[in-house]
Amino acid sequence: MICLGIESTAHTFGIGIMDDKGNVFANVKDSYTTKKGGIIPSKAADHHAKLCGDVIKEALDKAELSMKDIGIISYSMSPGIGHTLRIGAFAARSLALKYNKPLIGINHCIAHLTIGEALTGAKDPVLLYASGANTQIIAYEGGKYRIFGETLDIGVGNFLDSVAREMGLGFPGGPKLYELSLKGKKFIELPYSVKGMDVSFGGLLTNLKQKINSGKYINEDLAYSTQETVFAMLLEVSERAMAHCGKKELLLGGGVACNLRLQEMAKRMCRDRKAKCFILENQFNVDNGAMIAWQGILQFNSGERTEIKDAVIDPYQRTDEVEVNWK
Repeated sequence: MICLGIESTAHTFGIGIMDDKGNVFANVKDSYTTKKGGIIPSKAADHHAKLCGDVIKEALDKAELSMKDIGIISYSMSPGIGHTLRIGAFAARSLALKYNKPLIGINHCIAHLTIGEALTGAKDPVLLYASGANTQIIAYEGGKYRIFGETLDIGVGNFLDSVAREMGLGFPGGPKLYELSLKGKKFIELPYSVKGMDVSFGGLLTNLKQKINSGKYINEDLAYSTQETVFAMLLEVSERAMAHCGKKELLLGGGVACNLRLQEMAKRMCRDRKAKCFILENQFNVDNGAMIAWQGILQFNSGERTEIKDAVIDPYQRTDEVEVNWK
């Protein structure tokens, strides 16, 4: 069984093609970027609408397949930016109707976890899901993917992008902030906001904006200090979740999981507590169609189907609202 997955939750329009053995035939994407500022939802949607046909064709060509070889179509139904989710849902409905294919709507957050399990061999991990809009500590317990900790305000990726934007680095800013951090030499103490199992970045962002605009600090040092602080926060709550659930595996997921410093700190934490740390290739950490395709296969094999009339979007669906029938 081969599935074509469509990802369009935010700035990326991606098409992934996988089979039920876990083989990735194609994972193609095109992302909306700006030289300054962040995501403008309407322009990101225009980007997706303009390029969706080309990305689908490129993925099929790379996989050396045609639509007649595709058995299922899945799409990111939730959560995400409404403007961009609609483009992916429209493309999925159109393909399903034109080629008479079954359709499956997917929760994007859960897809990050299941693709990690499929491609790394992780059996029962705690997922540190760190992306633009989402920051969650997720694990499977009691029949659901439960959120054991999360951000109380903004996602860590959006936070890092905001800091980079304040420094004039453009969007996406996270990778540029990482490069700048490599030149930092002095650690500057910043607010450390861990509240039980949750984290908060709003006050830290305000503090950093004041420091950046004061002219008293070097941006390289601030970039270095920012990463050290927020990644320590994320790994503190991740380790606490591992201890609470009695799990010995940590899986990194989401675009921020591409950050080499976060990976280094995660490996160190896992080594200290004699646990395993699993990290995907970057192409599967960032938003991508392959993870949507794999989750589509899992749900299809469990008997799920999404009727065309029900193939809508739900920008605010939470991870722990999804009924798990495939475990």
